[in-house]
Amino acid sequence: MTDTLATPASSDVDTRPVTLQAAEQTITALWNDSADPRELSTAIHEYGAVGATCNPVIAYTCIKQDPDTWVPRIREIAAEHPTAGESWIGWKAVEELSVAAAAQLLPAFEASGGRNGRLSMQTDPRLHRDRDALVEQAVRFSALAPNIIVKIPATKVGIAAIEEAAYRGVSINATVSFTVPQVVAVGEAIERALDRRAADGLPDQEFGHVVTLMAGRLDDWLKAVVQRDHVMVDPGILEWAGVAAVKNAYRVFQERGFRSRVLVAAFRNALQWSEFQGGDLVVSPPFQWSKDINANAFPFRPDAIDDEVPSHVIDALRAATPEFARAYDVDGMTMDEFDRFGATVKTLRQFLDADAQLDALVRDIIVPAE
Repeated sequence: MTDTLATPASSDVDTRPVTLQAAEQTITALWNDSADPRELSTAIHEYGAVGATCNPVIAYTCIKQDPDTWVPRIREIAAEHPTAGESWIGWKAVEELSVAAAAQLLPAFEASGGRNGRLSMQTDPRLHRDRDALVEQAVRFSALAPNIIVKIPATKVGIAAIEEAAYRGVSINATVSFTVPQVVAVGEAIERALDRRAADGLPDQEFGHVVTLMAGRLDDWLKAVVQRDHVMVDPGILEWAGVAAVKNAYRVFQERGFRSRVLVAAFRNALQWSEFQGGDLVVSPPFQWSKDINANAFPFRPDAIDDEVPSHVIDALRAATPEFARAYDVDGMTMDEFDRFGATVKTLRQFLDADAQLDALVRDIIVPAE
């Protein structure tokens, strides 16, 4: 007797990683928020990633977690450059890590005409007060590989550096950026740079400029503020702050015709992947987030970017703290206020601390304790 309740397995079910399915069904680009070579290989070949990033925290972590590769290599770098200090040696290792990651992405770079296939290298956070030093380092990093994109902070000094570096032909990825006012200011700076290049007869090409909004770090900051100020709020509401800011920033970029794309980073929840599918932007989760999204087959909608965050959520976020309006509204902050925004201070300090940790790691390798 046939069991009529049995359901035959369907051959139409797509069991591939959902990030790969999304990459094929939408124009939304997936990048990997790590330059670790093994993670990056999986992200590219299994998950559909077409870009990656490196920053001081990522670089320090990659080097520390792969001592078999980096301890002897750092000793070699020190021997090859006998007068170099520990900071220079550490950054030389970061350069080598980044160039190797860029090589993995070169096929995607060539296939997209330079729009994707980029490896983001971050300028030294210790230069954050010096526009000219940021520009010069950005120009040098840009020459390390054809598909390098350079991260410069979206601070007042950093945005001035972004404009000049973009004018000089550097592909830009703004970082230390958490708010709609910041990303719009960067988008405008890149437009000015591109217009200046055209006016001066400089070559037009696909630079692949992106402007990061660190959605999860905005969430972190608002959670810290409501706790500090003893505000009682539905905790689920706070998970939507970064999503709302990205959707608003994306809308502005589309309306104004900016030639750069919004990039979403600093993941704290799966909505920061699924809510942006269908948009002409970049989502850049850490490798573990991509792994978990795929392991859970977390669903996405191909036109999710068009869905508005419910108005009652926006109203609740505005009521919880004025810090949300500063981050969400296009005119929520002036450029003079960017540097003192809470998430900016916390993140810049974290990157500076990672620099110090990298120095210490190199020191322990080249001047080991007895």
